[in-house]
Amino acid sequence: MATSKRYQCEFHRGRGGSHLLLVAYLLAAAAATAVLLALALFIVYRPIKPQASVARAAVYRLSISSGTVAGGSNNNGSAAPLLPNAVCASLQFTLLLHNPSDRAAVLYDGLVAFASYRGEAVTPPARLPPVVQERGADVALSPVLGGDALMPVSADAVRALAADGAARRVRLRLVVVGRVRYRAGPFRSGWRDLYVRCDTVVGLGAEAAAGGGAAGDVPLLEYPRCAVDA
Repeated sequence: MATSKRYQCEFHRGRGGSHLLLVAYLLAAAAATAVLLALALFIVYRPIKPQASVARAAVYRLSISSGTVAGGSNNNGSAAPLLPNAVCASLQFTLLLHNPSDRAAVLYDGLVAFASYRGEAVTPPARLPPVVQERGADVALSPVLGGDALMPVSADAVRALAADGAARRVRLRLVVVGRVRYRAGPFRSGWRDLYVRCDTVVGLGAEAAAGGGAAGDVPLLEYPRCAVDA
């Protein structure tokens, strides 16, 4: 009788081990299915960063001020202070943003644009309105940058801009910073930093080359190169 009971206990222990092994297999299969489903959803709805290009440029003003004495000497005979090296620019770019995704919309917020020359800002930052870009859509932004504001720059930048103006060929960079998020079906990503920079080479007319006003639109002498981090 004792031998029979021992065999029965060993039999039940064997069946219990089989049940545990089956549960483990089922849990592993469920986990693998969940991973594959998440991977499939990511592939289908994964965000694709927008693309950028510059379609148009206009220069309304581009003048420089080198460090000169402000109004001669003071009444007490001491030397008057030097005016800083500065650039006064009024520019306009038409930036095209393309959403390459046919599944996700792009939301832009906190956008700020400015222009720079040789790594130095030549216009104050200009705020842009929020933008909602639907799937596969294009959005055009045409901010007018600068105006009458003098932007301090280095003496090297003033000399280089004077030479480029005389050659009627100036390389400018359009910079747009802000944040983006992606909306695809029921999914919505968190906000991500946006950094767009477009390098352009514009041709100047005689008026702009002399530091005065320009008629407006200027030719793009090279195909603009844009990079987007988002």
